[in-house]
Parts: sequence; C-alpha cells; structure tokens
Amino acid sequence: MSKISNVLLMLQYLENGRKYSIKELSEKLEVTPRMIRQYKIELEKCGIYIDTIMGPYGGYVLNQNILIPSRRFNRDDYDFLSSLEVKEKEKLEVIKNKVLSLSFENVNLKDEEKNTFNILNKAIKEKMKVKINYYSYKNGNIDRVIRPLDMFLYNSGWGVAAYCELRSDLRHFELKRINKIELLNETF
Repeated sequence: MSKISNVLLMLQYLENGRKYSIKELSEKLEVTPRMIRQYKIELEKCGIYIDTIMGPYGGYVLNQNILIPSRRFNRDDYDFLSSLEVKEKEKLEVIKNKVLSLSFENVNLKDEEKNTFNILNKAIKEKMKVKINYYSYKNGNIDRVIRPLDMFLYNSGWGVAAYCELRSDLRHFELKRINKIELLNETF
C-alpha cells in the first residue's frame, strides 16, 4: 500500500478510541514500527494529534474526532444525478445505473442491520472471527463461525463475503438473514 493509504488506514483504526501499541499497528499495516512512528509525525504536521501513552503497556490513542472524507457515492450524489436535465438521457441512465451498482455508505440498512454491519466492518479491519446465527432457506437457522473478508452491496442489500468454518469454504451471507452476531476474541 502507499504511504497515504497506510496513514488513512491507521487513522481508521485509531478513530474508535482504542489504544493500539506500535507493534499492533505495524502488524496490521504490515510495515515496520519505525514507519508507524513516521506516520504519527506526518499526521501531527497536519494538525491531527495522536496521544502517546508511555510504558510497557503504552501505545497510541486518538482523542479527537476526525472526519475522513469518503470516496464512495452516497444517496445525495445519486439524487443529484437524477435531477440533472441533459440532452443525452440514455447516457445519464447508464451512469446512474453504474452509481447504483457501487457501494453507498450504509444505504438501505434497516436499524437491526446497522449493528451487524458495524460488527462485520470491525471484524474485517481487525481480522477477527464472528459467530452468527444465519437463516438458510434450505436448513433454517444455523450457527456458524465465519472469517469475514469484505462487504458488498447487491440487489439493494448488503452482504459479506466470508470463509465459513462449518462448510470449510468461501460463502456469501446476506445481512438481512443474520439473526444474531457475536464478535469473537479469535483472529485469523
């Protein structure tokens, strides 16, 4: 990854308010501890101050809210495209369909799915296993332990691509069919 990508990823880890040791951050970003210290210096030059906790149980903590700009389309972007008056309506429709196929931020999530969405995003970032109770059309409700890899939007619904330990295979799970979710203290 590029330096700027790593710095932004480091900010994403720190924005939850948890303390991370330099070693943890370097392992997550797959860089040396020296680079983590350099990223901190670069962020402080930009006015983003990361607190350092000294000692054997020390680390870095971000004690301010940082708004990281999103690169994804949102519902406002789509509504803007819909409101345009252009000569080439067909081309606009093609563009709108492309935008719809991309991920909107938390688009179409029901309240009960938002918690699931957030837990899965955290699990993906920190490479943690998740236990879910999933409704299968064929077998009903089944408990599974999964290793979530990525979130995706399809047919107006969110899904997660994950390695399923029960089936020993990569599977896709729809968020709306996840009844219960629990973040496990196991990494992968």
